[in-house]
Amino acid sequence: MFTPEIIAQFKNTPTPFYHYNLKVLEQTLAALKSEADRFNYHVHYALKANSNSIILKTIRQFGFGADCVSGNEILKAVECGYENSKIAFAGVGKSDYEINIGLDNDIFCFNCESLPEIEVINELAEKKNKIAQIALRINPNVNAKTHHYITTGLEENKFGINMWELESVVEALKGFNNIKLVGLHFHIGSQITDLSVFKGLCIRVNEIQDWFISRNIIVEHINVGGGLGVDYENPNSNLIPDFKSYFGLFNQFLNLQPNQQLHFELGRAIVAQCGNLISKVLYIKKGVNTNFAIVDAGMTELLRPALYQATHKIENLSSTAPTQKYDVVGPVCESSDCFGKAIDLPETKRGDLFAIRTAGAYGEVMANGYNLRVLNKEVFS
Repeated sequence: MFTPEIIAQFKNTPTPFYHYNLKVLEQTLAALKSEADRFNYHVHYALKANSNSIILKTIRQFGFGADCVSGNEILKAVECGYENSKIAFAGVGKSDYEINIGLDNDIFCFNCESLPEIEVINELAEKKNKIAQIALRINPNVNAKTHHYITTGLEENKFGINMWELESVVEALKGFNNIKLVGLHFHIGSQITDLSVFKGLCIRVNEIQDWFISRNIIVEHINVGGGLGVDYENPNSNLIPDFKSYFGLFNQFLNLQPNQQLHFELGRAIVAQCGNLISKVLYIKKGVNTNFAIVDAGMTELLRPALYQATHKIENLSSTAPTQKYDVVGPVCESSDCFGKAIDLPETKRGDLFAIRTAGAYGEVMANGYNLRVLNKEVFS
């Protein structure tokens, strides 16, 4: 992952910054495409995971579509060359401005989460004399067994249309002249590592499909979202997710109707392992029970540990000395600004370079300017 040449490049670059290994990204994309193509599955990359232009253009070269959750993400996808006919627009709170962006760009589909949203899309489409293609995002009430902040498929979550609402929604669709129902959409959460969860989703989708079929409604597209997790603790051993088992499970357990197309919205699984946050050690501070390695990156550069109590593997790229335990913390004036406690690292000194691994997803894209901090330019290799 980190050759002497790459580390030498790091030494000449102001920290903190994001490093992206495009070879890892391309290997991941090749594996993804190979397995998806076996079943003629459609993959839309979720821009919310990482919207860096070079990353987006690399993904687009493999022929994948885009999953967007804002109007600006739609514009970014178009700017980076994604086909309009492969852009899906999700999100529980689409503004009129954002809906109009989707309509003006003739996107593939709006994933709709409520009847009031559908009413607004119909109204705006009528003004433009257009037909908006939509999918109903249905809340399947499936437990993703992941962090509660990134679980989205339970009835207690804000996302999707609940089963008890479906009858009235389907009836209302008959009165909308500028709406075309083309799909059903599901997404139950993120960073799912227990594949049995996806089996449960398949079974639930089959049941919901039966509900629609009993009413003589067969849509062209089924979208099962994303959520496939990655190995944050052992990135070197599990650099590329198990796409074979993931897609194979849907092929085995999901009952598609003749000519029905299956779509996925993967983000983290594509970009997480190609990205690393590179930071420099500012100080070593002696503590009562541990030493503190204070680095120049913080929760402003990588929010996941503070927000989700997430774990990222941390490597010292400058030392091969015997290990000691360190709390790795940032400079931000918050006690939550901590990347890990009691981490075994080679004996560390001021100026050492740290790599915080598996940071390609929800890293740079969530960086913020708290404390008026500025993230330095990214590095590619």
